[in-house]
Amino acid sequence: MPEVSVLIPSLLRPVTGGQEELRLDVDTGGATVAELLDAIGAQYPVFNRRVRDETGTLRRFVNIYLDGDDVRRLDGLKTRVAAGAEVMVMQSVAGG
Repeated sequence: MPEVSVLIPSLLRPVTGGQEELRLDVDTGGATVAELLDAIGAQYPVFNRRVRDETGTLRRFVNIYLDGDDVRRLDGLKTRVAAGAEVMVMQSVAGG
């Protein structure tokens, strides 16, 4: 079955069992970013809460890139992800 690779930042690895990459099966037509996050969240609920707020929107300091392009500049969580693509989740670190 076709897959999508989702790269997990070090700050979120503790909530994905230490995995730095998740491989998700997708249909030949791909999936949306939201569907990928739903699939990860079903297995790792804390991951979902760290990435999206209670309305399902990406948290302010979380960025997701599809093959290097920020999904906020594409179609947001509705962005289609084709099999073979690489999705990178980036969580900003703030502090002083």
